[in-house]
Amino acid sequence: MLKIPLFNKKKTNEELQVIRFVIAQFGYKPQNVSYFIQALTHKSSLSDQHQLSANERLEFLGDSILDAVVASFVYEKYPDIDEGQLTKIKAKIVNRKSLSAIGERMKIRNYLIYSQGRSINLAGLEGNAFEALIGAIYLDGGFIKTQKVLKNTVFRKHLNLNKLLEEELDFKSALFIWCQRKKLNLEFVLVDEQFIEGKAIYQMSVQINRTVYGKGKGPSKKEAEQAAAKETLALMGEI
Repeated sequence: MLKIPLFNKKKTNEELQVIRFVIAQFGYKPQNVSYFIQALTHKSSLSDQHQLSANERLEFLGDSILDAVVASFVYEKYPDIDEGQLTKIKAKIVNRKSLSAIGERMKIRNYLIYSQGRSINLAGLEGNAFEALIGAIYLDGGFIKTQKVLKNTVFRKHLNLNKLLEEELDFKSALFIWCQRKKLNLEFVLVDEQFIEGKAIYQMSVQINRTVYGKGKGPSKKEAEQAAAKETLALMGEI
């Protein structure tokens, strides 16, 4: 745990550690290190009259900035996904578990300023501090720089978007996105349609650039398409 004076103009070794940490994990060089020290300061380390110097206000700000940037990011990255699925992806990225995992991978706890004499959930503190650090970057460098930091560094290093898609999207949507990313033409073609004892059975195939890949059957065309898309994704090694 670091013990950094909040209002010391001269950079200490501890402050330099924080600067190096922010550069390494966020790809951003702090101009006003006090924002980042505050972002790493938990209220447990402060007396009651200094509680506003803790990171909670920066956490509030960072949460709002992160939400806006992630919404813009998924909107631009997946132009053919409806708003319901976009909402699911965004929620998966910004939920507490995901942010705590990012904070843990960044080893934020090594730079946290908190009272070690209390029983504290460090994983939760790391997630909160991560949001506070986003707030600090926003105050220090503005929205555009914060957006670049998140898109170019944080998301690339700490988000497995393929896994998120597998968890949150149906197979047909996931395959469509995969083909779109690789600029491939995707078609679902009806191969066979049967009615057995009054029940319909459809067989669909996936064609990518006119080459047949996965096939699937189902009681509706949609379900057959899902089965065909799943088989195709498996053939591609995407699931």
